[in-house]
Amino acid sequence: MKQRRICYVSGTRADFGLMQSTLQAIHAHPRLALEIVATGMHLSPAHGNTVREIEASGLPIRATVPVEMDPPTGATMARNIGQMLVAFTALWQEQAPDIVLLLGDRGEMLAGALAAIHLNIPVAHIHGGERSGTVDEPVRHAITKLAHFHFTATAEARERVVRMGEAPERVWVTGAPGLDGLAALATRPRAELAREAGFDAGRPIALFVFHPVLQEADVAGAQAAAILDALAAQGLQVMALLPNADAGSQAIRAELQRRSAAGALKLATHLPRADFASWMAAADVMVGNSSAGIIEAATFGTPVVDIGRRQHLRERNANVVACDVDAAAVGAAVRQALGQGRFPADNVYGDGATGPRIAQLLASVPLDAALMMKTHAY
Repeated sequence: MKQRRICYVSGTRADFGLMQSTLQAIHAHPRLALEIVATGMHLSPAHGNTVREIEASGLPIRATVPVEMDPPTGATMARNIGQMLVAFTALWQEQAPDIVLLLGDRGEMLAGALAAIHLNIPVAHIHGGERSGTVDEPVRHAITKLAHFHFTATAEARERVVRMGEAPERVWVTGAPGLDGLAALATRPRAELAREAGFDAGRPIALFVFHPVLQEADVAGAQAAAILDALAAQGLQVMALLPNADAGSQAIRAELQRRSAAGALKLATHLPRADFASWMAAADVMVGNSSAGIIEAATFGTPVVDIGRRQHLRERNANVVACDVDAAAVGAAVRQALGQGRFPADNVYGDGATGPRIAQLLASVPLDAALMMKTHAY
């Protein structure tokens, strides 16, 4: 039986980390053949050249599509969507996959969806139907309306996708791919991580991941400074990750680098997935606005302080405390989170068995001519 060729577009360390176990399930499925197109931050030295992680995984890379990272502005983000659209179109015109697989809400995923539908290639979208309230939300919903198959993380997200007019029989609750095998990745003990970072394992530790919001790009650096001031005031030792390459990231990066040089925090350009999971499990609190705090940290029961608007409309687990971008508010939220301690490992985003579900769906969904004639189901 002919294998279906599944092409996944990956643009960041984050999306590949979330998807790696699912991609491995696809790669191992006898009826599927996986290929990856790597673009965006994966090819940037400033962001860790994380395409090497894809290479090290042994998963097949069909092509790389470099784009400009500087200056990190909304205009650069918009131009990159155009550049990726042109490159993806040429690539798939030469040899089309059977399905293009996309995750979430970033520009490279939107470019992939636009290229695919104009080449009559079905699109499968993961993590649709979720809300955030920033530029991510309309991009995510745009991809949903371009996609033909929908693999949602929660029942609430599925209901929202159906209310958007997508055919219910093509919307499945599969769970969040990032939860698959996550707990097993956290193998490094707190004492070892603390020693490596130069921390005192007996004192509270915060894992800091803060990305810019496009609509607030001009104040992103000031926001990061206010949050870090609040963490310092609480006496927290901080393990920080550099932000993504979106508009406003340069100011956050500069603030983190300045404080790192002064010895005020430990800064990493990138943490391999296993190390990141270990830090999530070991930290006393996770602080920032990363989706990892909303979706993944609950697997470890780690308290999370979610700051600002980037994730503020997402479904939340019990471990999340939300607050505004204000030093006093952050301080109060951190004290609340630390006072609550760890939570039971319970996660609304899934049971850690998403990859096999998605692989089986990709292998079995009908790919007939009627599929491409999309209409609203209402």
